[in-house]
Amino acid sequence: MSRQPEVLWAQRSDRVYLTISLPDAKDVSVKCEQQGSFSFSAVGVQGEPFSFSLQLYGAIVAEGCKTKMGLRNIFCTIQKEQKGWWKRLLKTEEKPAPYLKVDWNKWCDEDEESSSDLGSDGDDATYGGEDDESSDDGGMLYLPDLEKARGN
Repeated sequence: MSRQPEVLWAQRSDRVYLTISLPDAKDVSVKCEQQGSFSFSAVGVQGEPFSFSLQLYGAIVAEGCKTKMGLRNIFCTIQKEQKGWWKRLLKTEEKPAPYLKVDWNKWCDEDEESSSDLGSDGDDATYGGEDDESSDDGGMLYLPDLEKARGN
């Protein structure tokens, strides 16, 4: 039986970003279908199978799905068929599976989209070029001790 890797997601008005945490994955297969179906499968470093399928909230452009392999993550960019913000990632209103989480490092609200874009011009180098190192710190950002920084 296959397992599910941790999947982080964020969105912009024209696309959805998925970061699949699976170090050294082999035989990666990603399928996007216009009605909003997204499927992923791969083999982990120890030969164990990983897979999951998502029925996304809205329709997507199948040809507009791009995948980039990182050292520890697989980055997927999914183009929405219609520009607009989705209320949630999945079509179902049920609580999402525990492996599916919001990517707060890449999240932006509707009113912040223009100032913190992840390459909506079609160039996803900003998004896919990084190797997300948040897995060790549980998504927490490092904040310096301000008292020490001021010399108090």
